Amino acid sequence: MKKKIIRITTIPGSLRVLLKEQLRFINNHYEVIGVSSGSPTLEVVSRNEGIRTIPVNMTRTITPLKDLKALYQLYRVFKKEKPHIVHTHTPKAGTLGMIAAKLAGVPHRLHTIAGLPLLEATGFKRKLLNTVEKLTYSCATLVLPNSFAMQDIVINEKFCKKEKLKVIGKGSSNGIDTDHYNKATISNENIDNLKRELNIEVSDTVFLFIGRVVKDKGVNELVKAFDNINKIHPNTKLLIVGPSEYNLDPVEETTLSIMKSNKNILETGSVMDIRPYVAISDIFTFPSYREGFPNVVLQASCMEMPCIVSDINGCNEIITNNFNGLIIPPKDSTKLEEAMLLLMNDSKIAEKLALNARPNIIEKYKREFIWNELLKLYNNLN
Repeated sequence: MKKKIIRITTIPGSLRVLLKEQLRFINNHYEVIGVSSGSPTLEVVSRNEGIRTIPVNMTRTITPLKDLKALYQLYRVFKKEKPHIVHTHTPKAGTLGMIAAKLAGVPHRLHTIAGLPLLEATGFKRKLLNTVEKLTYSCATLVLPNSFAMQDIVINEKFCKKEKLKVIGKGSSNGIDTDHYNKATISNENIDNLKRELNIEVSDTVFLFIGRVVKDKGVNELVKAFDNINKIHPNTKLLIVGPSEYNLDPVEETTLSIMKSNKNILETGSVMDIRPYVAISDIFTFPSYREGFPNVVLQASCMEMPCIVSDINGCNEIITNNFNGLIIPPKDSTKLEEAMLLLMNDSKIAEKLALNARPNIIEKYKREFIWNELLKLYNNLN
């Protein structure tokens, strides 16, 4: 009989996207059970990954009564299923999952850190989140930062001792499917059709952003920088691919106003497949304030795009300045604008960065490498 591993995220979209096909791979060696908030997406995860799933509703914000209810439900799941390992991802699932797993006597309790929202918090909220983070790690038997820089942050913040920390491979939670994220998979016909649909001309330079349209992703700085560029260079477009989460982390009103008034800023909302949008773009811009190990930078780089990223953990591990992209200070729209103009005006630099992008990803972050490293870790937990 296979030992059980329960993998938990706060929302099922994280299981579906962030851990895509990893769960199926691990399920060949263990019985994997996925736990997340109940929705049709959780049923999709069950079908796609070939695993059993159990719904436990969790929120992404501080909701004491709902959190207590979810904690009790997770405890009951663990007592019934008796897993060998509970492995959590995302902040709320991590806290509730680690506490419940410890209370239920689960022998191996793993939590992956893929980002620390608390780094942007201040005052009482920061103190509260620091306490919650320490509690999460104290209940875990092993903490898995998904980048070496993230590991350093955890040590510097004194959230837990170094001996409890381990980075899988060279970083990333799931690696990347390098065959899937290949520019060659998108036909010229698809590229032409999408450009026509978005009114993108052959002469346009297209800047691309992929991610949630929120303050922490640097959207305010990006929109300001692009708007300045576009006034001088009207043959430019900014393509914003991703959902708006104005209720959680709203962008500034001035940013919204520019996005509505500037016809060269194109918003798609959420899309199922980002590859066609990468294929029609020239320069990837990702001025985020904080990350764990950003998948979109892996994906864009794997598709031979020169990337402009913030000098933050994760981003500055995937991108080496002037090798496969440019690194700029976070929250600095002026430096971002300068980097965008440099790559737009100097095709030789842009081509050099693009040429180095894909080989770097294949060498370090191929998903099969990450999966096998994780499997080795599981196998060593007796």
